[in-house]
Amino acid sequence: MIEMNGFTAEPEELRQAELAGVERVFSSGRFILGKELERFEHAWADFCQTEFCVGVGNGMEALELGLRALDIGPGDEVITTPMTAIATVLAIIHAGATPVFADIDLANALLDISSVKRCVSSRTKAILLVHLYGQVCDMTSWIEFCRDAKIHLLEDCAQAHGAVFDRRGSGSVGAWGAFSFYPTKNLGAKGDAGAVVTNSKEVATRMKRLRNCGTTDRYTHTDAGLNSRLDEVQAAVLSVRLGWLKRFNARRQEIARRYLAEIKNPRIQLLAPPHHSENHVYHLFVIRCAQRDALLDFLTSKDVAALIHYPIPAHRQACCNGNRHDPSGLPNADLHAQQCVSIPCHPQLTDKNVAQVIDTINAFK
Repeated sequence: MIEMNGFTAEPEELRQAELAGVERVFSSGRFILGKELERFEHAWADFCQTEFCVGVGNGMEALELGLRALDIGPGDEVITTPMTAIATVLAIIHAGATPVFADIDLANALLDISSVKRCVSSRTKAILLVHLYGQVCDMTSWIEFCRDAKIHLLEDCAQAHGAVFDRRGSGSVGAWGAFSFYPTKNLGAKGDAGAVVTNSKEVATRMKRLRNCGTTDRYTHTDAGLNSRLDEVQAAVLSVRLGWLKRFNARRQEIARRYLAEIKNPRIQLLAPPHHSENHVYHLFVIRCAQRDALLDFLTSKDVAALIHYPIPAHRQACCNGNRHDPSGLPNADLHAQQCVSIPCHPQLTDKNVAQVIDTINAFK
């Protein structure tokens, strides 16, 4: 079976370096808020081209703490996409704010700015862009729109580690960028982990306080914070894996180029390629098919794994019943959710694996 992820096929050199990092933590006797975290925070900020990085417990808490650091909460609205992992929406809810859903562009599944404009109200405090599947869109129009509307531009970068727009790393354009380091991500830990990057010292300082139970001085709590700290073991693992990220992303992009060029089946719709190759790091390679169930069965029969990201859009989830959305509706999000399929695109795929995926999809009737 060609799997969606290739953890067991990763290079032994990488595995040994990860184990050495874990051993270094064990030998230090320091497991929380130590040197490994500081080292990774500096390295990740440099990689993302930002001044600051704050490591936290997971990607959802990165989003929630980022919102709270900007005083976005009760009475405020945050416009975002319904085509995302539910953590994006839950973070807004947990911060006390209200998610509002705009539609997507069917060509690439990213948030549609014309739909967002129809959603803006006097309560709108931010636009939370999701760099879905690993693609950073053309940020110029978003920067201008948010500046003119006097609202925050925020980036959910949970799937876009290393994606670049106009020589700027994902997460560096908005007020902050939130990352998940869940194991399956392009940069993944060996458990839950997350971070926020920002160019604002004020945001970073408050984030550090909020992640640590609202304190900077022990036993003095100025904020009702969370216990959300990126631990030393995960920080050590991430520092090691960061050294491999560019080459792994390059392999994902190489595979994606083959898929875009060689998948030729009238029953299969490819998403639009990015304007520039560096805009997309292909955390997922997603196709659309009106006969999705039949396609999934066919792929399984040919030993090719596939998943759906995401079968139920956020506005159809029970936890979001009654939330405001584009008055014109969300037809593109609904259609995409009914047809989308993610196929293997991880860096451990061999050229033979890639050819098998392509041949199998092209053989679907």
